[in-house]
Amino acid sequence: MTYDFLQHYWWFLVSLLGALLVFMMFVQGAGGAIFCLGRSESERKMIVESTGRKWELTFTTLVTFGGAFFASFPLFYSTSFGGAYWLWMIILFTFVLQAVSYEFQNKMGNLLGDKTFRRFLLINGLVGPLLIGGAVATFFNGSNFLVDKMNITYEGISSIISRWANASNGLDALLNPWNLVLGLAVMFLARSLGVLYIINNVESQDIRRRGKTQLLWAALPFVVLFVVFLIYILVKDGFGYVPSTGEIIIVPHKYFTNFVEMWYVGVLLLLGVALYLYGVVRTLLAKSFIGGIWYSGIGTVLAVLSLLLCTGWNNTAYYPSTADLQSSLTITNSCSSEFTLRIMSVVSILIPFVLAYIVYAWHSIDRQKVNEMTA
Repeated sequence: MTYDFLQHYWWFLVSLLGALLVFMMFVQGAGGAIFCLGRSESERKMIVESTGRKWELTFTTLVTFGGAFFASFPLFYSTSFGGAYWLWMIILFTFVLQAVSYEFQNKMGNLLGDKTFRRFLLINGLVGPLLIGGAVATFFNGSNFLVDKMNITYEGISSIISRWANASNGLDALLNPWNLVLGLAVMFLARSLGVLYIINNVESQDIRRRGKTQLLWAALPFVVLFVVFLIYILVKDGFGYVPSTGEIIIVPHKYFTNFVEMWYVGVLLLLGVALYLYGVVRTLLAKSFIGGIWYSGIGTVLAVLSLLLCTGWNNTAYYPSTADLQSSLTITNSCSSEFTLRIMSVVSILIPFVLAYIVYAWHSIDRQKVNEMTA
């Protein structure tokens, strides 16, 4: 295992975790649709019971994603999580609202009332995916930060390697309309996946009937926004680097070139989109079909994985700097040492066993569908 292989291997693992996180945000999507899917108290209890079985997995995936990034690409972690902390703090705050809602809305002595905690789920379901999508869009559009590794030789405040170039600390990402386009796309994607999951997991004909209507109104804007963003990145100039010198350069149609040269990544994208559409369309057209979440969920993982691989592989700067082009981060200038990556790669052998346990636990939890008797 060469150092170059380890860098690409860990970008793949981080990208896979990011793709799984986007899929797991069906919990956020279902929470955002709770008042549309459930009209009565019993129906809303069933929705909360259904997603309440899975919310820890989403939170755990988010933490694991951040931990993997910190261990393998620490300069990105310090630059983004440390510099754009207002953006990430808002994201984490919405996830805290989610955790508090699931844990306390059914507790004795609940002074705020069930509706208040369910509004917390609504906020988490809308704001969380929107901001995460906007943060991912900066991998294509860049962020306003500066990196100077020579600062490590100094003492005091000047020894900070990376810093944000303005006082917004990440909130300026929301001023870029293309970041908002992907953010809205992820928000509608999470909502459509959440509706698909509820249709599959909750035994209620009324909820499933309303779910198909909500699925159409979530999937349609997602597809439009995603296609618009995909066309945008395929025609725009991208950020690459010269392997021999590490110099960051602007490359015309970089992301389109990546999909052509890494054809297998492009195939993953097309397959993912096809699976997502199949799950949605079949759910809408077939009266008794409730398994759309699995097709659309797998499709989501494949599509997001391909997009993230496109930003990091093939000599691409995955975190471009709009303040200073040469401060942009690549998998070669922001990664951990070869020793660290090699040791972590040995530990990563356990990942398939962890995934197998998650699948087994998921199957055990969902062995019995949620209904009025079990909610």
